[in-house]
Amino acid sequence: MRHKKVLPLLLLCFLLFPLHSYAAPGDILPGIEIKIGETDGASSASLPIQLLLILTVLSLAPSILIMMTCFTRIVVVLSFTRNALATQQMPPNQVLIGLALFLTFFIMGPTLAEVNDQALQPLLKGEINQQQAIEKAAIPFKEFMAKNTRQKDLALFISYANMEKFNRVEDIPLTALVPAFALSELRTAFTIGFFIFIPFLVIDMVVSSILMGMGMMMLPPVMISLPFKILLFVLVDGWYLVFKTLIQSFN
Repeated sequence: MRHKKVLPLLLLCFLLFPLHSYAAPGDILPGIEIKIGETDGASSASLPIQLLLILTVLSLAPSILIMMTCFTRIVVVLSFTRNALATQQMPPNQVLIGLALFLTFFIMGPTLAEVNDQALQPLLKGEINQQQAIEKAAIPFKEFMAKNTRQKDLALFISYANMEKFNRVEDIPLTALVPAFALSELRTAFTIGFFIFIPFLVIDMVVSSILMGMGMMMLPPVMISLPFKILLFVLVDGWYLVFKTLIQSFN
């Protein structure tokens, strides 16, 4: 077990103390030179900060994309459906996340195509710079989020930040639009989940009443109602209805 602790210390020593400090004047040691662009003294000092900012943005990119798309509503509704069925971990979390991702790509297809035509392709062709590409790419996402955001939720963040009312969607800052969109998505997802829970709640109440009438109070009603829930869900083609409701809720 001791060699497992010594190895990280050796690697740390190699990083802190360069090899050339121990080499003789006439020795030739192989070296690796990493150079990004042409820098002077001032800009080279800020290079680590720039790399840190880039890595931070890349690490937050999945969260930003999830909050700016329909992924939140879809995954919450699918989780409500599984909880209403009381099937524990069936379908598994990996299946629900995979379904939510591909359904998100399907619903966001027109928006992503518009971003590709207006921002990505002109950037790759050198017609616009990175700043212009970011501004053009944000417009389709703003239009999608604004269409699915309640005015009440958007007004909450705008008034709290002491911002003036905006006449165009393009002028709304993402700092106010993204949390308002997420709040509206959660409300819509919980509303859909409530209507999904109602029929399964009725089945639980009926089964519980029958068991109490028969004097079987020690028998858990969930064990008896679970097969009836699954049977009802299969007979009405539940997954088709859930996916249909989710797709139509974004039109």
